[in-house]
Amino acid sequence: MNKKAADQNTFQHPEEDDEEMTVTLELEDGTSVTCAVVTILTANKQDYIVLLPLEEDGENHDGNVWFYRYSENESDPNEEPVLTYIEDDEEYEMVSDAFDEYLDSVEFDELMEVEDEEE
Repeated sequence: MNKKAADQNTFQHPEEDDEEMTVTLELEDGTSVTCAVVTILTANKQDYIVLLPLEEDGENHDGNVWFYRYSENESDPNEEPVLTYIEDDEEYEMVSDAFDEYLDSVEFDELMEVEDEEE
């Protein structure tokens, strides 16, 4: 993960079911990066968001993902979620491990779907 801090974020919800949700991050250096939301996962009772930064062509060419702490204001569901930079290496490793487990479960689920379709 490229450790860049997000000053602001703007979520864009998909208009159609097959579109992916994106978030635009305003970085410390003033640039903006659009990222696809891969997943939101929970580790140690804290929510985290996994983002895939996209190039100008809408693709990701290096496979790097970014992790941020994720929180929503439960009393105001219309308020934008807050993303917080992870500074602690131990916390970062915990999130990375949780994401690896998520990827393993997704691969297993996809494999099971393929087997079900073949039957």
